[in-house]
Amino acid sequence: MIRTVCLNPAIDKTIQVPGFTLDAVNRVTELRADAGGKGINVSKVVKELGGCSRAYAILAGDAGKAIRSMVEAMGIEVTSVDVAGETRTNTKIVDQRLHTNTDVNEPGPVTTADDLTALLDMLVADIDEGDTVILAGSIPAGAPVDTYATWVAACKAAGAKVFLDADGEVLDQGISAGPTMIKPNDHELSGMVGRDLDTLEKIDAAAREIMGRGVEWVTVSMGGEGALFVTPEKTYKASSPKVKVGSTVGAGDSVVAAIAFAQEEGLDIIETIRLAVATGAANVSMEGTQAAPRALVDSLVDQVGIREL
Repeated sequence: MIRTVCLNPAIDKTIQVPGFTLDAVNRVTELRADAGGKGINVSKVVKELGGCSRAYAILAGDAGKAIRSMVEAMGIEVTSVDVAGETRTNTKIVDQRLHTNTDVNEPGPVTTADDLTALLDMLVADIDEGDTVILAGSIPAGAPVDTYATWVAACKAAGAKVFLDADGEVLDQGISAGPTMIKPNDHELSGMVGRDLDTLEKIDAAAREIMGRGVEWVTVSMGGEGALFVTPEKTYKASSPKVKVGSTVGAGDSVVAAIAFAQEEGLDIIETIRLAVATGAANVSMEGTQAAPRALVDSLVDQVGIREL
């Protein structure tokens, strides 16, 4: 079973504004709203791939209720702790004329240690040996910086594999508990090791440096350049199919979702990489943070290039 954790979810509102201009009146030509946050995005992609997951979230106010309704309407079960305040709404301003994407992210509700403990207890009680837990995204206001370290350790102790997709000090602290996999992008990885990573060999070396801290494998996303999959045995460079970009929001989440799904299905490493990269490309072609249908993913799988580094 795949279990996704979203401690700071959001309603992702995507608006199309041709010729977006500062200090001016801008007209919205299209608008869509999706239940979002990295963990929820992962669950949506797992669903489209044909898998099953349960989402665990901190929810607040009317926006929180709306997220629960939207996610459950997709056939995804939700376990939540409801807190005071209001779950955030993040607005994505897309200007296809100027080819820009601008994010305006609201603050979320403040959570307490009791809130976090309550949700963690629910998650750990549900875990079966061999489950995959995906901890993804930012942590809410009020949460300590070592939150993910605590959650990684607890989920591992319960018998789960743990994927961690975060950044900054929150990620650094989480790595100390030894997650199964992390998925930084190349810029985040550069910040983690404190040096420029301008070649694939340097990215590989940096990923293996992180693996020396107890991480089993590292997936490094590189935008349009594809991704590097660094496993204990080998490193693979995967090139992504070229697609028309709809929205880049959630592209990394879709890669994480596909890796988790592939492992649940028992796919080998090459099949896993092809599915992950094809899923990332398919989701980039979608509007907002809606998950791409499996048929679109399958149409791109054979276009993924893979070579050993």
